[in-house]
Amino acid sequence: MRVVLESPLDMHLHLRDEDMLKSVAHFTSKCFSGAIIMPNLVPPITTIDDIKAYKNRIKEATKGDDFEAYMTLFFKNSYDYDFLKEAKDVVKAIKLYPSGVTTNSDGGVSDLDIENLKETLEAMSELKLPLLVHGETNGFVMDREREFGVFYEKLAKSFPKLKIVMEHITDRHSVKLLKEYENLYATITLHHLLLTLDDVIGGSLKPHYFCKPIVKTYADREVLQELALEADAKVMFGSDSAPHPKNKKERDSGAAGIFSAPVLLPALCELFEKNDRLENLQKFVSNNARDIYDIDPIKKEVVIEKREFIVPENLKDIVPMFAGKKLSWRCESE
Repeated sequence: MRVVLESPLDMHLHLRDEDMLKSVAHFTSKCFSGAIIMPNLVPPITTIDDIKAYKNRIKEATKGDDFEAYMTLFFKNSYDYDFLKEAKDVVKAIKLYPSGVTTNSDGGVSDLDIENLKETLEAMSELKLPLLVHGETNGFVMDREREFGVFYEKLAKSFPKLKIVMEHITDRHSVKLLKEYENLYATITLHHLLLTLDDVIGGSLKPHYFCKPIVKTYADREVLQELALEADAKVMFGSDSAPHPKNKKERDSGAAGIFSAPVLLPALCELFEKNDRLENLQKFVSNNARDIYDIDPIKKEVVIEKREFIVPENLKDIVPMFAGKKLSWRCESE
């Protein structure tokens, strides 16, 4: 048995930089036609020159694969219309991080006052540049995304022409907002579709399943699975694959992020096959994103086979999601 996907897309990806970029990029570029690349490097990507230089490094790391890196800027409320108009030639979106909520976000927005962000967001609306948002407060860890919903509502109401992507949604409250506001869209990750907090701390501590936003409850997972399996037109796949070296995960103050890139399409095939929804996988991993972002990706046929795949325990000192486990599907290129 095999599944043929036309130009699959990962609409939320961390490739890091330098040696890490060289180690992880091909796991995506060999199985995906393109990906939205996150800008939270150190220092973050905030200039047009930064974008061009980073994209060239990604091109070098993915050389030999048919793959398009769709670039983003790290949100600053000092961006004006003229700058964004020029940037639009080289970016697909702007990514807003509340300050300090996740890896390399300390330079993010510290005051989420709509008035302070108004000039930049109005320019983005006019230029049709999507706003991508890591939606968490600094409150109690299980409530952070729900609490951030108030800001999502303000954004959606204040800038009705602005396309707003709620990144890596994790709970049923975000799903309610998604259905309520026409200009809200969302990405959903593999790990939020498959894991719950039990997988992280229910038995022994699993540091390689620690991420932000944290995986939530069984009820939350069920709602996310319903959206993804039906390939709702307002959601798209975004892995949030976020690699860290093993020693930065297995330590005090371990880093947040799950390296899922090596298992994405096989694990999604398992989930969609188990629920008798394989016919919807194409929409979830490609078609919806094309419509939401109005992109025409590189033509690329990716074949996933019903053939056993043992996930490696370690990949250049990075532990992948499901390390050592057996999946029933694998990319033909493996």
